[in-house]
Amino acid sequence: MAVEVVAAAPGRTLSRAASRTAPVAVAAGAVAALGYLRVVSPYETGNYPTCPTLALTGLYCPGCGSLRALHELANLDAAGAVAMNPLLLVAVPVLVVSWFLWARRTWTGRRRQRLAPPWALRLLLVVVVLHGVLRNVPALAPWLAPGL
Repeated sequence: MAVEVVAAAPGRTLSRAASRTAPVAVAAGAVAALGYLRVVSPYETGNYPTCPTLALTGLYCPGCGSLRALHELANLDAAGAVAMNPLLLVAVPVLVVSWFLWARRTWTGRRRQRLAPPWALRLLLVVVVLHGVLRNVPALAPWLAPGL
């Protein structure tokens, strides 16, 4: 019985079966983490660490409120999730679609493609930085700052 080999990191190879388990392992880890986050509330102090940027500078980073937003999503409260981190509600569907595309490529044996065009990655960086800046503007706080 021949084992088909696919390229991995330089100097490493993975069998086709081993490479197909990666998307399943990532999905299982994400579901487990979301299940844990659904039960263990980030609103209670001591359950999760504080955002280092917020603790050191007093400023909200683009990710501030993401744990609370995911907790709200896990409990099917989209409005609560938007109040915590509106950018996360855009990121979650993009991540889910990206996972499905990755899984399909892995399972069908298609060649790896670029993550995204360079202009899209630059636009993503601009959006994330702009979100981080604007959520610290006091006039925009009711819409962009996490509802602590």
